[in-house]
Amino acid sequence: MTDTDEAITLRCRVCGGVIVNDYLNASCVCGHCGNKWSMDEMLPGYKEYSKAIEQVGKANEILSQKTDVVSARQAKLMFERASSDCSLHPDAIALELLRSCEEGIQKADQIITYAKGKKCFDNRDYNQAMAEFQKIPGYKDADRLISECKDALEVSHRKRFPLACLVGMVLPAILCIFLREKAGFPLLADIPLFLILSAGMAYLVHKEKIPALFITILSLACAVPLLMFLLLAYVFQVDTVPAVILSIVIPLVASGLLSLLAGKTTKSGE
Repeated sequence: MTDTDEAITLRCRVCGGVIVNDYLNASCVCGHCGNKWSMDEMLPGYKEYSKAIEQVGKANEILSQKTDVVSARQAKLMFERASSDCSLHPDAIALELLRSCEEGIQKADQIITYAKGKKCFDNRDYNQAMAEFQKIPGYKDADRLISECKDALEVSHRKRFPLACLVGMVLPAILCIFLREKAGFPLLADIPLFLILSAGMAYLVHKEKIPALFITILSLACAVPLLMFLLLAYVFQVDTVPAVILSIVIPLVASGLLSLLAGKTTKSGE
């Protein structure tokens, strides 16, 4: 087997110039006169790498023709197999092929990451898209897409602010009404408590913190009963307990009737 020093100091048989080895194309080219030599002729041990070289060649061909996730993963697997084969032979040829495998794996990972980010971007999942693009700065138009993701998120946050404020008021309103009606909480203490809790929950929803989804779902579920209770208790002067019961039962009954009517409409349409 040829060691590292022999591979580096190969000389042209015509002019004695230094040979430039192209392991993937199985050729040796003189850097001085340009004469080409067969890799098998110059390096007999080259045949041991035929399988790894074939894998690297196919992987490079795949990446040059296709840029989808499936193809990139297939090419990456080929590079990894070739790299595993080359690691058994610590010589100059193996080092060169390992370098090609590392570059190929990096390129495949970039393609995979970019494709994931682009899919998230097209689905308007800008947070995840930005996270993917930030892994590959400078690749294709990743930097431009990161900027667009930031702009889209800023617009989304501005649009979410009024909704976040409304959502943030529902649960504090229910708590403060309960404290006032059942615990006799004074109004002067009830109002500041409502404002503080509403501001806190609106902030969590607007910034999409961890409990934001829970708060949003619970608030939307309680919004209609809350409005119903306020109407019954403070407009029609219904007692607290009956107003609570009616504010829960009426929306449930209405929802059930609407679902039943929708089911009948669907069946009649069929």
